[in-house]
Order: sequence, then structure tokens, then C-alpha cells
Amino acid sequence: MQRWDLTAIETPGGKTSPVVLHSGEARAVLIELQPGQRLGDHEVKEATWAFVVEGSASFEGDGETVDADAGALLHFEPTERRSVSSTGGARLLLLLAPWPGVGHYSAEEAAAG
Repeated sequence: MQRWDLTAIETPGGKTSPVVLHSGEARAVLIELQPGQRLGDHEVKEATWAFVVEGSASFEGDGETVDADAGALLHFEPTERRSVSSTGGARLLLLLAPWPGVGHYSAEEAAAG
């Protein structure tokens, strides 16, 4: 069994210092958005669950915006485009599965290990 205190793990650079908590059949990543930070329009190859641990964040995708406070859980399909921002700051747990998703790595990267 592994255990993490998501409120105590340091992420001093905000979005520039995500912490990979686990990487196996799924990947768990803790990321902090400092006040005013934004993860611009992006997509990943994996299904993604985004859990707001602390603070609040705005998630934009598929023409809608969802404002989510601590305790909210959102789900995105593989390759679903989205952006995330926070005016007051937020701590997010991202779960990506399966890891890595189909097409995540190029054939050369996958062969390299």
C-alpha cells in the first residue's frame, strides 16, 4: 500500500513543477495552479480524471466551462481538448489511464523503453 498527503506535497513552481505520485497501469500527477496560472488548450491520449483537492479551478472544453471547487471530480475522454485556469489558486490530482494511452509515445520512444 502507498499513501500520500495531497495537501502537504510541495509544488513550488506551480504548474511548472508537477509531482508524479505513481506511474504504472495509471499515472497519478499532483499539480498546483498558483493564482492566475493556466494550463492552456491541450489534450492527452489517456482518459483523465481531474480532482480538485484545494481551491477552485475553471475547466473549459467542448464549448462549456465548469467552475469546480475543492471536492469536485471531472472526467475527460482521451484526446478531449481542454484548458484549466484558477484565479485564486488550486491543487489538482490528475489520474490518467490507461498509462500510457494508445499513441502517447512515438514508435521510436516506445521501442527505447
